[in-house]
Amino acid sequence: MEQARTALAGRIAERRRGIGDPRALVGEMRRSVLLVPMTGGGLWSARSGGVRWICGFTDEAALAQFALLHASGDQPMEYAALLGARIVDEVVPSMGEPAGLAVDIAAEDGSMFFPPVVGIVPDGVAVDSGEAEEGRGHGR
Repeated sequence: MEQARTALAGRIAERRRGIGDPRALVGEMRRSVLLVPMTGGGLWSARSGGVRWICGFTDEAALAQFALLHASGDQPMEYAALLGARIVDEVVPSMGEPAGLAVDIAAEDGSMFFPPVVGIVPDGVAVDSGEAEEGRGHGR
């Protein structure tokens, strides 16, 4: 599992430098195990720009950086280890609103957002597919 997370962080770094193939980045995200904080029995997420962002982390160090800012006191932060594919294929569609995946958001120079668009999430919930606008995606 460590190699997949390291590979995703590497692909993110490439894209942030303006190199690398965006499709390879999405593929790496789908194959990678991400650590997703838990809160109130569900996955931790944040809403920004009209999108619900599920927050995932490439490794425990990235999660710990986030926990320093968002955990309550000295309580340990519970998390789930989920494949990126499961997050975008199963969790995102169950959100009932436009949703995407935000990776390593506590790392200013290492974060990456995977928005709810065709090629990242299922077409039925992608905001650019036309299906969501027809009422079949997010119940709008």
